[in-house]
Order: sequence, then C-alpha cells, then structure tokens
Amino acid sequence: MTIQDVIALKEQGINEARQAGTLSDIEAVRIRYLGRKGVLQDVMDNLKSVPPEGRRDFGRCANELKQDLTRVLDERKSVLSAASKVAENKQFDVTMPGAWRQPGTRHPVTQVIEEAIRIFSILGFTVADGPDMETEYHNFDALNTPADHPSRDTQDTFWLDKKTLLRTQTSPVQIRVMESCKPPIRIIAPGRCYRRDTTDATHSANFHQIEGLYVDHKVSMADLKGDITFFAHQMMGPNVKVRFRPHFFPFTEPSVEYDFSCHVCGGSGCRVCKNSGWIEISGAGMVNPKVFDIVRYDPEVFTGYAFGMGLERIAMIKFGIEDIRLLYDNDVRFLSQFS
Repeated sequence: MTIQDVIALKEQGINEARQAGTLSDIEAVRIRYLGRKGVLQDVMDNLKSVPPEGRRDFGRCANELKQDLTRVLDERKSVLSAASKVAENKQFDVTMPGAWRQPGTRHPVTQVIEEAIRIFSILGFTVADGPDMETEYHNFDALNTPADHPSRDTQDTFWLDKKTLLRTQTSPVQIRVMESCKPPIRIIAPGRCYRRDTTDATHSANFHQIEGLYVDHKVSMADLKGDITFFAHQMMGPNVKVRFRPHFFPFTEPSVEYDFSCHVCGGSGCRVCKNSGWIEISGAGMVNPKVFDIVRYDPEVFTGYAFGMGLERIAMIKFGIEDIRLLYDNDVRFLSQFS
C-alpha cells in the first residue's frame, strides 16, 4: 500500500460521510473506516512494509485520514441531529389539547395515619412525637424490658452504639411525655420504627406504628376496650367486632392482644384472615406500676392504659393489600388507586 492509496481511501471515506443520510449511516461509515477492524487499522498494519525512508510520510497520511474523516463525520452527525430535532418539533401540534395527568394521591399509610389521628382526636387524644434515634433507657429500660429480653439482641434491633439504637417501637415517646408532663395524659404517637425483620409479604425492617397512652385517676381496662372498639368501628366500619385475648408485655399488666373481625368476609373465614374470621392487630394493657415508678408517677394514685398497632397492617386490612412490599415499591399504577 502506497501513500497515494491512503490519500484515495481518505477521499473515499470523506465522500461517503458527506453522503450519509441518517445517523445510522454515519455510524456505519465510522465503523468501516475507523473501527477496530476497519480501513485505518489495515493502513497501520501496512506501515511495517513501507521502506524506512517513507514511513514518516506514510504515517502522516494515515494520521490525516483519521483526523479529517473524524471531523467530517462529526460535522455530518451534527447536521443530521439538528434536522432530526426539527422534524420532531414539526410533528408536535400546538393546537392539540394537553394530555391530562392525574393529580397525585396521598400514600395509603399516610391516609391511615391521618384517619387514626382524626379518630383519636374525637376521644381527646393529642399527637406526641419523639426521635427515631433512641436511647437504650427510653426504648427498653424505662419500659420494664428485662436485660436479657430477646428484643435487645443485635439480631432484632439496629444498634448504633452501646447505648443508642433506632427505635423498635414508638412506646419511648410515652416515656418522654410522662417524664416531662404530669397527669392527666392522653396522647397518641404515630411514627416510624425499625427492626431487623427479613422483608416478606407481611414484614418490613422499616414500618410505622401508632402508640396510645391514657393516664389519669381511675383509668380502667373498660376504658381501653371502649376506646379500641370505637376506633375499630370508625376505621373499619360499624359492623367490625373486636375481641381481646390475654397476653404478656413487660410494660403493661394485665396485658391483652386484640383482633378485629375480618371486614372482607364478615368473620366467616377467607384467605385474608386465614379462614379464622379474625385479624390480629396488636397489643395493649394497663400500664405496669413499675413503669410508673420509673417516671415517678404514684401507682397508688394514677392508673393508665397503653396500646400500639402497626399502621401498615391497618392499611393492608382496610384496602385489601396482600403484600406489604407494594406499599414501598413506588409503583404509580398501584398508588394511584388510593385517590
């Protein structure tokens, strides 16, 4: 291959680039001449067969082939890109009415939180808040949780250091309120909680709870049952039934778990309630006197009840959602159903 051959190849490549009619044609010319197995590579492979005295000029011509062809390819590509944009703009009819976009909706968990706040406000409850990063004292010690309780284990709790963690429940808010206020107290504490749960259809490492606390003179289990039943009827409908079962929690005594009758099947049994007719909600009970001692309330003078419930669970029951992960996939098709 001679210098004249290289010059001829350059002119041929430039001519093909200038005649390219589409961006794909431009790319084809670039690959054919400048690709790894293209014309330029063949030219460079022939450099070793050129006599020593002619290699400098041969190399200069090869370099000009690359530079000049690259410049023409870029120029032609710019022209075709601009022409393509103009063509696209011409296809847009400004007289056509705009496409209607559905307005955003509130997240189903947010809707449940707001509805729960509304319901409990009827009963005189106010909203209290606390930090997501909690102390071991407020999250466990002040709630009468034993030092060897499984919930303190690193397999269950996100520990940040020896004394600080991401709260596993919103119950620490109750402790903070009782430390700073005197009875009567009637508060709810909705918020995020964190536990080392493996994510599946019914569990998530990050979820929401709403805790309730009522402390005053002569507060009884009857008050707790009446308020929870009122909430169930307001949230799920007047035909929903509530049942209470004995249980144990370190911060309440006596303790109960409460269930709502399945609003999908009316209690007759279905897949949602696992054919039991009941859906487990959460736990509650009378505040343990040991907790009152910790916050310096006289358990001989005051009594109170506390309850908690998972808001995702309520949302899943209320809206018939079978997989908790749907609540956090950010799929607009799913979320748009809750307008």
